[in-house]
Amino acid sequence: MSLLIKSLPFISFRSSRTLSSLFLIKPTTIKTLSKNTNNNNINNAASVAAFSVSASAETANAAVTTASSNPSLPPLKESLNWVSRTRLCGELTPDDVGKRVTLCGWVALHRVHGGLTFLNLRDHTGIVQVTTLPEDFPEAHSTANNLRLEYVVAVEGVVRSRPSEAVNENMKTGFIEVAAEHVQVLNAVRSKLPFLVTTADDAKDFVKEEIRLRYRCLDLRRQQMNHNILLRHKVVKLIRRYLEDVHGFVEIETPVLSRSTPEGARDYLVPSRVQPGTFYALPQSPQLFKQMLMVSGFDKYYQIARCFRDEDLRADRQPEFTQLDMELAFTPLDDMLRLNEDLIRKIFLEIKDVQLPNPFPRLTYAEAMSRYGSDRPDTRFSLQLNDVSDLFLESPFRVFSDSLKSGGIIKVLCVPSGAKTYSNTALKKGDIYNEAIKSGAKGLPFLKVLDAGSVEGIPALVSSLGPSNKEQLLIRCSAGPGDLILFAVGHPASVNKTLDRLRMFVAHELGLIDTVSSDQPSNVYGYWSAGVADIFIFFFLHDIQSKHSILWITDFPMFEWNDSEQRLEALHHPFTAPNPEDMDDLSSARALAYDMVYNGVEIGGGSLRIYKREVQQKVLEIVGISPEQAETKFGYLLEALDMGAPPHGSTSQPENKLLNIHLNMFHQLARIPSGMLSPSQRQQPLSVSSQGLHQRWIPSSYKNYHYRPNSFTSVVCQTSTLAGPVFTVLNMFEIIELFLHALGSTFR
Repeated sequence: MSLLIKSLPFISFRSSRTLSSLFLIKPTTIKTLSKNTNNNNINNAASVAAFSVSASAETANAAVTTASSNPSLPPLKESLNWVSRTRLCGELTPDDVGKRVTLCGWVALHRVHGGLTFLNLRDHTGIVQVTTLPEDFPEAHSTANNLRLEYVVAVEGVVRSRPSEAVNENMKTGFIEVAAEHVQVLNAVRSKLPFLVTTADDAKDFVKEEIRLRYRCLDLRRQQMNHNILLRHKVVKLIRRYLEDVHGFVEIETPVLSRSTPEGARDYLVPSRVQPGTFYALPQSPQLFKQMLMVSGFDKYYQIARCFRDEDLRADRQPEFTQLDMELAFTPLDDMLRLNEDLIRKIFLEIKDVQLPNPFPRLTYAEAMSRYGSDRPDTRFSLQLNDVSDLFLESPFRVFSDSLKSGGIIKVLCVPSGAKTYSNTALKKGDIYNEAIKSGAKGLPFLKVLDAGSVEGIPALVSSLGPSNKEQLLIRCSAGPGDLILFAVGHPASVNKTLDRLRMFVAHELGLIDTVSSDQPSNVYGYWSAGVADIFIFFFLHDIQSKHSILWITDFPMFEWNDSEQRLEALHHPFTAPNPEDMDDLSSARALAYDMVYNGVEIGGGSLRIYKREVQQKVLEIVGISPEQAETKFGYLLEALDMGAPPHGSTSQPENKLLNIHLNMFHQLARIPSGMLSPSQRQQPLSVSSQGLHQRWIPSSYKNYHYRPNSFTSVVCQTSTLAGPVFTVLNMFEIIELFLHALGSTFR
């Protein structure tokens, strides 16, 4: 608006009534806008000043009237009090009998029995029983009688042994109690509790997730949730001590506000008020910063880094998460993998007393996709895929032969005893058929092996098999009587996706996996993003009885084809180093990248980095980033690589892509969920006032726009949907002002 006023010096503001009627806005709005007017325009300044005086007077009079009409506020009846506690509830032992203590906490249980009042007092360390002595301390007894669950109280008394018949061996403090002499209410509960904190873990009808998240402060008081948070703290503490004390890592914080970089997901953008039309990006990871730290000579860097990704929200995903990030200089690939193996082995051994193999097995990306159809295979069970394309090259079954001629493949999954488990109806339109369709398959060809060695299934497929082909197929699949052979045909990527999904489905259905817990779902194959120790905590929260399948996946392709954009893109990110053996053709090169997979869950990974400028520029060109764009986006990194960058590599534990995590379990791990997971008002995005948008050069009239400074086309509206039913003159002025600002930037 200020620029508009500058550009129209011939308008004379003579009357506040006339102006407000003309522009359909209040005089106070014009007063606000006039503050930014250039003082060189004397006529406008004088008229606006006079206009503002009138508006200010009206505002002042209104304020005086309002103040005089409000009665004086009554004095507060409540006071604030900070009590110095001497002990913690869960730390009292029989050795404390006879000692006077002051405890603070929440009332977890309240009951009256035999004229006595008993309390269970809870703090973050545990629960202790408090009893009253009505004859000796009647005031404390009276106060305790009036307490309710979750009241915050302070109790002063003497520790004594419980009677033998009242000992509770299920409680850590079950052998002692505190005889209360003074009970003080520090804060009362004035709202109805949505659920009972103490009994929530044992309730038959568990509290709904919506309620738990809405009242997260209560949910986190539960013993199980408290245990989860402390367990996470223990894991993070172990990671820090191991990296710093054993290997000499240095923890360095990297910036949160930086430039946007292509790392596989959308960035969260933060508009800059002081540099109109420009945006910071929240980091998806500290990718480039840690590389620059290696150039700076910091040999071993690590950070528990906060990361942000503007991905489509789902019930099992948060827009922000933490990851353990590491970068090392002068460290070959084998040494990098060995360091990570040692760290994971230590965590599993000290937290859960589980001994992982040494060294971890390794599979190349090509081997994993060929055998399992996935680059994160669960190898606790032996179901493997087999390529049988050569057996159907001349097949009269047109579905197979036509696909092979167009470059497709045929792979099979043999399910032991599957012919007896799955009926023809289930295979044609039941659950297993639906799993195939969900993966993108157009159908599910199958064969059942009968007792006599014959096969039955889709008639056209059965009739197309000659005796020789049938025998070779059964040998290739190691199929015997009662087994089921499932087929997938088409592009290799789609075939692998279908059979991977079916492999996991039948493994859970047939009990081929020693599941980690009874409450782990058997039909969820989604992925999630969470916090730094949550990958391990999920397993540690359960009594793990299954095999521990952990391995490395190596030799990933450098690039994959993006059909929608018709170009190559980096499979991991464009800063991953190519294998030196494949330098002659980078477009088909293998990457020096590696992922750690535990029981079908990717729990970490990384890569060796490109440390020479010419190689980095070539890789950026392959993914469609021109030298000019590379200079704009990554000029500071390219410059650093020219200043003596050492060979270096990275690993991270990004806590994402955790398989088979149900929403319930996810919420047990998340501290305070954000995004769509959290009903808390503090954690959800909020619309910004027009003034706030105006200060950041974002028009409120349009839902979407692109703004580029130093260009005549600074404002490009992507939609003509109006923000409100009426497009007021003020809205139009906002757009005109941005246009004038862009015009000024162009010719500046």
